[in-house]
Amino acid sequence: MDAPALFAAGAATGLLAGVTTCAAVQLGLLTGAIRDTERPSGPVAAFLTARLGAHTCLGAVLGMVGGAVQPGPRVRGALLALAAVALLLFALDLLGVRPVRRLLPRHGDTCHAPAAGAASAEVDRPSCHAAGSPGADGSAPSTRRPGSGSRWRPAALGAATVLLPCGLTLSAELMAVASRSPVGGAAVMAGFVMGGAPVFGLVGVALGRLRGRLTPLVAVALLAVAGWTLLSGLRLGGWMPAGGGGDTAAADASAVHVDASGRQIVTIWALDRGYRPAVVAARAGVPTVLVLRTADTRGHTRAFTIPSRDVDIVLPVNGDTRVDLGAPRAGRLNFVCASGHYPGSITFR
Repeated sequence: MDAPALFAAGAATGLLAGVTTCAAVQLGLLTGAIRDTERPSGPVAAFLTARLGAHTCLGAVLGMVGGAVQPGPRVRGALLALAAVALLLFALDLLGVRPVRRLLPRHGDTCHAPAAGAASAEVDRPSCHAAGSPGADGSAPSTRRPGSGSRWRPAALGAATVLLPCGLTLSAELMAVASRSPVGGAAVMAGFVMGGAPVFGLVGVALGRLRGRLTPLVAVALLAVAGWTLLSGLRLGGWMPAGGGGDTAAADASAVHVDASGRQIVTIWALDRGYRPAVVAARAGVPTVLVLRTADTRGHTRAFTIPSRDVDIVLPVNGDTRVDLGAPRAGRLNFVCASGHYPGSITFR
């Protein structure tokens, strides 16, 4: 495919990512970018510009050197966990939790002298005090310049989105790798970001302008996204505790069989919204092959991860993909889609 075709393919994938749950974590970062601003259009533009630049550079690198630069599942899981912490801080900041509000840099920490005749109440706001004097709560005076710490925040958060890929992002990155060209790879990832830019832009401006009326709702939504993101990171890193629900798939006779050579074959379907069966029981100590089967599958599940083995596999839209598991010892082998959303496991006993 030439660069225009790759750009178009990336844009279609980006548009789909912008209107699905792929956008949840990155919209949380966007909320942090527009915090404490009355004019959200500038921070939103900086966020989207940095996001475009970071993804375009990544695409060029992927097209040039291939998937070797991709972080493994445990690294991505740790990044998702860190993103969850950031989202939690943003949510608590919106809810007015004082320790968090002190921790995060704010726009315009010092006050300007009031105009003649201005209401004295404007000077007496708890968050506003003269430079060099103690705050209303007795805290040390702020020495930040107006806007210090927040000028580059939207761009930094926009660039950071490259570290939080979802399943559809991974699909676009696969196209960049397959292009075998820095120009083609850059075109794919630039198209991906541009495809989702209208959704990000509209949501960012809307949140910025309606923040006062929607603050509690946005904060609760960010808390929910933070929990969901943390859960995804724990799954992706392989840090979820084993247990619960385990052996119900043993009754599914079609999931496990032994072929003529004596190998144990475990067949799992990768569907758009999960794996079927998601929980399988198999024999331990037997040479085992995992068959991942797709049929017009285009969702997150095409990016298949086995965290404990640091394995990432991108499945075709249609067909069977075989993974040699060796002769597993007794225990549980967890798997998940590469964005941490859809988990499953094989219990060997």
